[in-house]
Amino acid sequence: MLAGPLLRRLEPGRLVLWLVGSAPLDLTLVLAPRAGAPRRLALDASRCRVMRVGRHACVHLIDVVLPEPLPQDTIIEYDLLLTQDDGSEAGIARWAPHLLHDGATRPNLVLRSRSDNILFGSCRKPHHPAPDGLARADALLAEHIEQAEERPAMLMMCGDQVYADDVAGPMLAAIHALIRRLDLYAECLEGAVVADSEALYRHQASYYRREELLPATRSNDALRDRFFGGSEKPIFTTANAHNHLVTLAEVMAMYLLVWSPVPWRLVADAPAPPLAPRHAQRWRRESRDLAGFCRDLPQSARLLAHVQTLMIFDDHDITDDWNLSAKWESTVYGHPFARRIVGNALIAYMLCQGWGNRPDVFNTVLDDMAMLVSTADGDGRLDAPVQDALVRRLLSFRQWDFVIRTKPTIIVLDIRTRRWRNRRRPGHPSGLMDWESLTELQHELLDETAAVIVSPTPMFGVKLIEVVQRIATFVGHALTVDAENWMAHRGAASSMLNIFRHSRTPGNYVLLSGDVHYSFAYDVEVRDSERPQHVWQITSSGIKNEFPRRLLDWFDRLNRWLFSPRSPLNWFTQRRDLALTPHLPDARQHGERVWNGAGIGQVWLDAQGRPVRIVQHNADGRPSTRFLAPDQEASTAAASGQPLGKH
Repeated sequence: MLAGPLLRRLEPGRLVLWLVGSAPLDLTLVLAPRAGAPRRLALDASRCRVMRVGRHACVHLIDVVLPEPLPQDTIIEYDLLLTQDDGSEAGIARWAPHLLHDGATRPNLVLRSRSDNILFGSCRKPHHPAPDGLARADALLAEHIEQAEERPAMLMMCGDQVYADDVAGPMLAAIHALIRRLDLYAECLEGAVVADSEALYRHQASYYRREELLPATRSNDALRDRFFGGSEKPIFTTANAHNHLVTLAEVMAMYLLVWSPVPWRLVADAPAPPLAPRHAQRWRRESRDLAGFCRDLPQSARLLAHVQTLMIFDDHDITDDWNLSAKWESTVYGHPFARRIVGNALIAYMLCQGWGNRPDVFNTVLDDMAMLVSTADGDGRLDAPVQDALVRRLLSFRQWDFVIRTKPTIIVLDIRTRRWRNRRRPGHPSGLMDWESLTELQHELLDETAAVIVSPTPMFGVKLIEVVQRIATFVGHALTVDAENWMAHRGAASSMLNIFRHSRTPGNYVLLSGDVHYSFAYDVEVRDSERPQHVWQITSSGIKNEFPRRLLDWFDRLNRWLFSPRSPLNWFTQRRDLALTPHLPDARQHGERVWNGAGIGQVWLDAQGRPVRIVQHNADGRPSTRFLAPDQEASTAAASGQPLGKH
């Protein structure tokens, strides 16, 4: 067993799980509610679809419809029994003991009747020096592992679960060693300097110099300039793209290495490639940071085996600035090599993330994937035309978003592939959702009393940073500052505000976001609506990433001065129709509104879908940070006998 199980979408009558084995596995699912008789279900082809991605790597997509629903709000132990060659059965305690809590013989899950306790976060970069927020979440879960009513309903991963475009050298070496160990499928690379994946892995520029492997013909020199030249940030970013993943095998190996400690044992002796002195120094620094990531990995994997985990992409799951503008799209998708790089990451996302959110819509795509892997010849090489056809299908796929009909309803947005493109100025940022997808969102919200909307990018962010992005866009440098925010496109921003005002949409919204590498919470009241409407923007980022500290301190301070709730500057922005009140971190020292620190967010909701507690759990061992509304802050200060702002 190489990775998993991961608990994906869970309902009383249906369980979706994901795991990867070195061969097709003969599995039996055991379900044992604390109150009730245990059940055994053989995971035959009708319940488990196996997708081979290499000679010794098989993704198992487990989708079990139960004849009788499971009980809610109670602990349910489960196991996956592996039938061995001698006919005996081995459970998780034997083949993945790191997934068990102390004293447990099996992992367990809880099907919550209400989604009123949600863990969430984004941006988990393995080689960032901060500790892993998923390991912190596992420690929190361990404190309540026997208390069903205290267990979170879900872990919502809001984007950048992997960094396909920002890979440490030692991680890339582990990826290549794992490709060899598992014999992951090879592929041809049309339009590249190298002919195929094997040549890419052997090339002297494969480590820290991959930007040199772009197409080299004269007609592609202009493409190179558009990718990497000038003052704009390139499409495959030069700051971090020196080890940008290219092949499907590389991205699949990355997923195994970020979600399971088992593959690391297979590549523990992966040697360092020959490196220039400056790269060797970077290698040593990244190796230290990755060692910390690997230490936390068993705990992170244990969390994913105990809590329903739902996911949506942001850009780094594919590549930085993915679909930022119409110009970006025409440049990338017009070239076969660039299109393949994006397409391979999207195939891996579909297999490892997207399918588990909404299995029913992927049947045809999985048929195409099965056709692709069936083309692997005696050398384990995928057929290029079939692979390109699958890429084209996924690039036009329009069902990455999903809805969970719980209390409250949870709507997870695709803000990457259905963009409102700026046709008049193709180099300017596209709106994060087009008119059609916004209309569909409004339809999903009709007659709901409350809703949780997951938008990878905050709808209401730090205004000063948005202004800087707008200025950079105006002078033609949108890519330089990642000018991606909801207010950057007037049409999309106005449409979203109109949805909030609609008389039949909810009165209470909670927006969960990540992306920005810092955390904050705003209470937003929509003015000029027929009835009181509140929006809470709650952002937690990153799980294992942080914003440059001094720069964020200055942004935060200037933002407080220039865009306070009473500032007249707000009347020159889209926020003139909103009353925005920040929830302040209780541990702040200098009046901060935002919190900089890797970790995981958690929000508790009342029966009306309103936040009653908002917390950022810090991964570095500091006490958890609460975001307090003004009335909460006043009562906390009075209870502690401390003046406001001195917590």
